[in-house]
Amino acid sequence: MSTPPQQPAQPADRPPQPGPPAQPPSVPAQPTAYPYPHPQSAPPLPQSPPPGPFQPPTMPAGPQPGNPYTQPPPYGLPPGPPTAGGGGGAAGRAVLWAVLGAVVASAAWAAGVLVIGAAADEPDLRGYTAPSDLCSRADYGSFKDEYTASDSTPTHSSLEDRALDESYCSASLKKSGSSYADAYLSIQVDLHKKTDPAPEFTATWKNYERTHTGYDVGAVEGIGDEAYLVTQDTTGGTSAGSRYATLAVRDGWVTYTMSYSAYLSSYDPDKDPAKIDEISDWLKTDTRSTLDRLKD
Repeated sequence: MSTPPQQPAQPADRPPQPGPPAQPPSVPAQPTAYPYPHPQSAPPLPQSPPPGPFQPPTMPAGPQPGNPYTQPPPYGLPPGPPTAGGGGGAAGRAVLWAVLGAVVASAAWAAGVLVIGAAADEPDLRGYTAPSDLCSRADYGSFKDEYTASDSTPTHSSLEDRALDESYCSASLKKSGSSYADAYLSIQVDLHKKTDPAPEFTATWKNYERTHTGYDVGAVEGIGDEAYLVTQDTTGGTSAGSRYATLAVRDGWVTYTMSYSAYLSSYDPDKDPAKIDEISDWLKTDTRSTLDRLKD
């Protein structure tokens, strides 16, 4: 057992220091379930220091096991804000500028996509118009040598819409001395203002003979972006029957068709309609002329 240190002698001219009380005041026992006094309990009375030099009490090295409320937080304290002059502030600003740069770049990319997409969707009408009276603008003069008694009252119609402008003309063709029409000619122009007609146009006319039995299809060079001639002759040259020919053209987002049809209920050499080769040449000539007129 260690011997307590000797207390220094009291000077003769100093009154003696009071000693510790015989019994320190008792502190009520605290519940073991709480590390701190119950909210309703009075705070403990302070203890009087022992006489002599002050000896600080020995503090435990860390929280004692067994009480979950005295354990340190499992992940430690959150880091404080970076100092104004330290590296943390510069790093924070760098991250901020990087984030802002990414946002600006994303916005610029999105705007570019919208602008490019909008430009790509602009209708390619090549300067064509769809007149209200296509019969007065169309040229079908090549047929007038064969059908001298032209129709004086052709029919026409037109449509103007946000998605499509359309003009149509139908005329009857008569030989000299005929009381009724010997053939018919129809013309139509469509200005597609919302969708590109190219895929459907190609699928329809290039493959026409696959969906319509007895027709011949051939590509025509030198008219628009693409053109197809569809023909059929069931007369056999010397018998009753019909002759049909259509020239279909696409130029940009504009489509055009010029169609000829004739029917003989009985064969008459004097009423024999023009041959398919002649009709095909007339369609090509008048189509080129009409397309030029529709650009004026």
